[in-house]
Amino acid sequence: MKHKNIAVGLDIGTTKIVAMIGAENEYGKVDILGVGKAKSLGVHRGVVNNITQTIQSIQAAVMDAESQTNMKIKEVVVGIAGQHIRSLQHSDYITRSNPESVIDENDIDRLVNQVYKLAMLPGEEIIHVLPQEYKVDGQPEIKEPVGMYGGRLEANFHVVVGQVSSIRNVARCIKSAGLELAGITLEPLASANAVLSQEEKEAGVALIDIGGGTTDLAIFKDGIIRHTAVIPFGGNVITEDIKEGCSIIEKQAELLKLKFGSAWPGENKDNEIVSIPGLRGRDPKEITLKNLSKIIHARVVEIIEQVYLEIKNYGHEEQKKKLIAGIVLTGGGAQLKHLKQLVEYITGMDTRIGFPNEHLAGDSDSETTSPIYATAVGLLMNALERNNNFVEIPGEEKAKEVEKNTEEPVQKIIKTEPKPQRKSIIEKWSDKLKDFLDNAE
Repeated sequence: MKHKNIAVGLDIGTTKIVAMIGAENEYGKVDILGVGKAKSLGVHRGVVNNITQTIQSIQAAVMDAESQTNMKIKEVVVGIAGQHIRSLQHSDYITRSNPESVIDENDIDRLVNQVYKLAMLPGEEIIHVLPQEYKVDGQPEIKEPVGMYGGRLEANFHVVVGQVSSIRNVARCIKSAGLELAGITLEPLASANAVLSQEEKEAGVALIDIGGGTTDLAIFKDGIIRHTAVIPFGGNVITEDIKEGCSIIEKQAELLKLKFGSAWPGENKDNEIVSIPGLRGRDPKEITLKNLSKIIHARVVEIIEQVYLEIKNYGHEEQKKKLIAGIVLTGGGAQLKHLKQLVEYITGMDTRIGFPNEHLAGDSDSETTSPIYATAVGLLMNALERNNNFVEIPGEEKAKEVEKNTEEPVQKIIKTEPKPQRKSIIEKWSDKLKDFLDNAE
C-alpha cells in the first residue's frame, strides 16, 4: 500500500530517544511503519546537557528507524520538555477596522501573533499560544468566532514559555544529526493527543506522563487545554534511591524496579527476598521486596503529591473546574505495579493507565501501543497534521485552476477535509480487551 502522507516524530527523552515513522491510512488512523530507539546519553531532566552525545543518540535512533523501513528521514517534529517550561494565562484583544465584515482566520492570526509579542523574562521564549475561549463585542464563551460579526475580538490564552537556550540546543542537535526541524511541540500536549479521547477532554481530565527525568502534566476541560506543567522528577529518581538504599549499581537497581517494583508496600510479604550477584567475586546481596517497595513508595508519593498540587493550583476543587474523567497515567513510569491504586488513594480521583492506541491503526504492534511511546506517537500525529495541511485533496486540474486565479501557491489554499473516523472491529475488540485488563489489575 502506498502512503501519501508520511511523517516522523522524534522524542528526545532523558532515558531514551525514539524516532517514529508513520503514515495516515484510509480511515484517518495512524499506521506506524518503523520505530527506532537509542539510549539517551546527553539529556538530564528533559534538558540537553551534552550536545555531542545527544547528536549520536539521535543518529542511532534515526538509523534504527530507517533500517526498518528503507526510508530516508529528512525532517522531524520534536517534543520539548524539561524543568524550564512554565505556562501562564493571558487575555488580549484586537479592534477590527471593519465590523461590517465577518471575523475570519486572519483576525484570529492577528490576535495570536499579538500574544507572541508579549514581553517575557530575559532568556525566555513563547513556544505555544493556545486560545481558550473568545469574546466577541463582550459576548463571552464563544468557542469558534469565525463567521460572526463584531468589532472587538477578545480571547483568553494559555501561553507556554520555555528557555531560548534549551530550545536552541535541541534545534542544534537536530541540525547536526543531519535532519530538518519541521516543528516543536510541548511534550505533555503530544502525549495528551495520543492517549486521551475527546470525551475525556470535554469532561475534564489530567494527563500525567511519568518519564525518566521529568513528569509532565496537561489538564483539559471542555475540550480545551487549561494547564500544563513539567515537574523535574521522574522514574530515574526512583532508580537512584534504590541504588543508594540497597547499595547496588544502577543497572541492577533499574532491573529490580522493573521486575519486582511495586508502589504499594503492603503487597509484599516479609519473607520475599531477591538475591543480587555481588560485584567481582563479592558475596551476593539479599534485598527484601518489602524494603524495595517502601523505597519506591516514598518516591512515587512525592512525585504524585507535586502533580496533585499543580492540579489543585488549576482549581480542580471548584465545581465548574472539576475534572470528571479524573487522571490518566502514561509514560514509562506508568507501568509500575499498583501505581493506579496509589494515585487513586492519594488524589481521590478516578485513574486509568493511558495507552497511545486512541488514534493508531487496529493492527498496531502491541509494543508500540505501550505507554512508553505515548509522547512519540503524539509527536508523530502532530507531524502528520502539519503535513496534512499541504495535501492536495481536489484533483490536479482543480488545483491548477485555483492556482491560476490566485497569487498564492495552491498548497496554502487547499486544506484537507477531515476523513470520516470509524472504529475498526479489531479496535473495538482491543478496547474491550483493554477495559477487561484494566479492571483485572
